[in-house]
Amino acid sequence: MDQLSLVIILLAALFVPLAMARFKITFLPTAVVEIIVGVILGPSLFNWIATSPTLDILQNVGVIFLLFLSGMEIDFSLFKRKPAHLSPLEEKGKQNQPKYSVLKVATLSYLSIVLMSILMGYGLRLTGLFTDVWLAAILFMTISLGIVIASLKEQELLSKPFGQAILLIAALGEVVPMVGLTFYASAYSPSSKSLWLILLILVAAALLFWRFKAFFRFFDRINKSTTQLDVRLAFFMIVTLVTIAETVGAEGILGAFLAGIVIKLLEPHEETKVRLDSIGYGFFIPIFFIMSGVNLNLRHLISSPQTLILIPVLFVGYVLAKSLAYFILRKRFKPSNAIAGTAMSATTITVVLAAIQVAQHLHRITSQQSGAFLLAAVITCIAGPLIFNKLYSAEAEDLKKTTVHFIGTNLTTVPVAQQLAKGWYDVTMYTNNQHNYRAFNSEVTIDLLDNMEPGFMVNNGVFDADIVVLGQVNSKKNYELAKIAKKYGVKRVIVRFEDRNILDEKQDELDRLGVELYNTPDVNISMLRALIEAPSTMKLMTSTESSVYEVALRNRKYADIQLRNLPFIEKMTVTQIYREKRFIRPTGGTPLKLNDRIIFTSSKQEAPEVRKELGKLN
Repeated sequence: MDQLSLVIILLAALFVPLAMARFKITFLPTAVVEIIVGVILGPSLFNWIATSPTLDILQNVGVIFLLFLSGMEIDFSLFKRKPAHLSPLEEKGKQNQPKYSVLKVATLSYLSIVLMSILMGYGLRLTGLFTDVWLAAILFMTISLGIVIASLKEQELLSKPFGQAILLIAALGEVVPMVGLTFYASAYSPSSKSLWLILLILVAAALLFWRFKAFFRFFDRINKSTTQLDVRLAFFMIVTLVTIAETVGAEGILGAFLAGIVIKLLEPHEETKVRLDSIGYGFFIPIFFIMSGVNLNLRHLISSPQTLILIPVLFVGYVLAKSLAYFILRKRFKPSNAIAGTAMSATTITVVLAAIQVAQHLHRITSQQSGAFLLAAVITCIAGPLIFNKLYSAEAEDLKKTTVHFIGTNLTTVPVAQQLAKGWYDVTMYTNNQHNYRAFNSEVTIDLLDNMEPGFMVNNGVFDADIVVLGQVNSKKNYELAKIAKKYGVKRVIVRFEDRNILDEKQDELDRLGVELYNTPDVNISMLRALIEAPSTMKLMTSTESSVYEVALRNRKYADIQLRNLPFIEKMTVTQIYREKRFIRPTGGTPLKLNDRIIFTSSKQEAPEVRKELGKLN
């Protein structure tokens, strides 16, 4: 019977994502659908799956792996403050920034959630429906980081201020309740030990981090496909910290969560994350979600009128606990987006499942109450993403084009500026040559400068750009301005050098500064050589129908996918892949890796779509 139940669970885990893709079900998270399937297959309806010791073990491993991967999802760079010493450009940008930073908005929002959650806990006790104030508060303040990340990825918001704010709120919505749950379990567990012993888990995590800090520096030299050392390290971390957590009287899920944080701080390769996701979401975690649905006996729940009343009350509690966050999000973002962010913050499932499991072990909650909390959480996961997708619209700061400033107007720079201005670039050209200004001013936006002195240029905003292109013929002047531009804080500085002597003398210094260089004779020589060795090159470079493009792979969706399996491969021809400081000549079977720089040819109509899809940050 155990084996038959496991086969049914694994078949359901295989069928769920296939069915969701076939019927285009995108408004529901996969976890929620798996819980619903578990309800259908369990005693609530068909009763095809029966609980057993084997399934209980797999379910426990599933929740441990889920919390481990949740710990790995936390982006600690969100918690960092910007350095005190800023470049002039960064200082100017800081002055123009909104009063409420992303970190401030997120922190205040989550503090309001904690406050409201405690009030909701006391309010629930006053109703007599649930008397454990602190357990209710912990459940109300939870947020499902996985669902939030999935929704932000879909909208391509992870790199935008609004997305970072919601992501940070969700990260706090997993970390804070986990810490609270640990103290709660220690306080009410019959086998609890001194709360000070919990600090041993943190000490152990710190020691493991210190011991393996250099692991991924030499990982590539010692790893083999038959050893999978990174995966072995992850399981060692999980088992060690779970064991320590349970030994000192805490819950094992805290140890798993800390293990995920430790692995994250070790900065593993992206392939390591992909492999661990494959193990977790490919086997253990679906079993946990489906079994959570199986254990949710709806027949038993609806037989109790008090439980039927509790479900909508708890749903309202989940929503009201997050309600004050709207007013704080409103300080920085549009009203509709503040509502959308609040709705997304109300989604919760992961830590709720973990907390309910802990509370059941401690006999602090009945099966009807745990079922009501879980059903209400499932409803938040349906309503939250629907409201978010309906209401979200781009913020004005997200629509800002890439600013490119050209210094120097000539037959090389003007045509490039004209072409870029047609795309997602805000282009301005600067010159102090009145003849050039009169000749080209009708072609593109040009500002006539009185002089090219650095101080004058700074005061007139010439270096207030994402990209500065120094395209004058005067190499010495270009060199001086390039150094000033980098010191000012310009992210990308591209410099033209026609004087080979100056270029040879200054190249090492400019490379250290991160200045990008080009030299017309070198470019012409390279093009002529390519024309001789590959006659179609010049036709391709000058064609009005197609051209050569480059894009960095940011979209995790296509990591480890073979080139031939890209859904839009017919729209592009990949010529080179630049990976880890070397070029790779690709074939159809070459797998893509995150951060690969893909050089491809495509039509000028289809290339923007290809670049957008591959470069999507998620």
